[in-house]
Amino acid sequence: MQKYTYLVKDSDGKSHKGTVTADSREKVIFALQNKGYLVLDVHEGSGRIFGGGARRRGGKVPGHVLAFFAEQLSTLIAGGVPLVRAVSLLGEYASNATLGVVLTQVAKDVAGGQSLHTALSQHPRTFSHIWLSLVQAGEVGGKLADTLMQISTYTKTQEGMKSKIITAITYPAILMLASVGVLIYFVIGIVPTFAQIFKDFNIDLPMITVLVLNISGFVVNHGFLLIVIMVFTFIMFRFYIKTVDGQKRWHAFLLSMPLFGNFLKNIYYDRMLSTLSTLLTSGVTILNAILVLEESFDSNVIIQNALKQVRADVAAGRSISDSFRSTGVFPGLMTEMMLMGEESGKLPSIISTLSKFYADAVEQFIARFSAVIDPILIVGVGSLIGIVVASIFLPIFKLSQIGGN
Repeated sequence: MQKYTYLVKDSDGKSHKGTVTADSREKVIFALQNKGYLVLDVHEGSGRIFGGGARRRGGKVPGHVLAFFAEQLSTLIAGGVPLVRAVSLLGEYASNATLGVVLTQVAKDVAGGQSLHTALSQHPRTFSHIWLSLVQAGEVGGKLADTLMQISTYTKTQEGMKSKIITAITYPAILMLASVGVLIYFVIGIVPTFAQIFKDFNIDLPMITVLVLNISGFVVNHGFLLIVIMVFTFIMFRFYIKTVDGQKRWHAFLLSMPLFGNFLKNIYYDRMLSTLSTLLTSGVTILNAILVLEESFDSNVIIQNALKQVRADVAAGRSISDSFRSTGVFPGLMTEMMLMGEESGKLPSIISTLSKFYADAVEQFIARFSAVIDPILIVGVGSLIGIVVASIFLPIFKLSQIGGN
């Protein structure tokens, strides 16, 4: 029996350290994970804790770069290259400068006696909780090369989905921006000129022309005030949604939006299930896997709070399917499939299948959205511009008729 010093993080993000006697480091990690802790460091003896010092933090690195790094590191380790040498080589020849600096330090830390997981945890802006948990599971299970390849596959899948979503909204966003710019130019630059002409001729104007002229006059005369109001409203809105109550209301509204609410839910479900499947397949305990999900779902507190409830229920001995069902947040299909996975002993596989189901739903929505939104925008914006143009030309036609008589 040896004495081990550990550093862990609980579900509230608080760090705890202590010492324990056990047969091996792997058993200490497994025991801590079963208690729902996110393990930051475990080493033999009662010396200093590597993870407890000031973090170097590193910097943001694109997902596709991290996926390529994980794949390269997996290949090198599987080929028999020592870990320190492999990390050092990848740091030296990294295409991303930030990753190069981080890996150079990681190689030094590993050479100094730290585990790869502990060394990576010093750079939380570069490596997420998902990365750290998977690497730790790979080290404990002696399957680091296989786990790194799983990380690469998972990261590529997530980046692929993100790329599809960005591609789907880029063209409509550009079209909308250009259209709004044209409308503003018409309202501010062209309409006021014709307004003065119509005023000089003192003719009766069509209702549509009067409306457009009034809008143009208001924007021209009170444009600065409108900008101040919009900026102030935006700042106040941002401030409100950072509060606990505001965050809950805003995130609940996003999930309940007509049409787009289901789309957003499917994105979250796909991300949650694919992450959970990868973690469980890699050997991460269910409690630790759910804790990692909590950490990664700060983008929506509704789902994050539901996952906290799930983790508490699982820790109390409740089944995974019942724990997810009791939240009232997740769909019945998901909980029923989880129940089937528990009964058949194939939970990771079932969860992976569920993830693909929601990923397909997201892709179908993107395809339909791309096919429908472009003509809607073209017709809608074209109609608005047509109204503005018509409001100008109708009085001109009337003037021409007067001049002809």
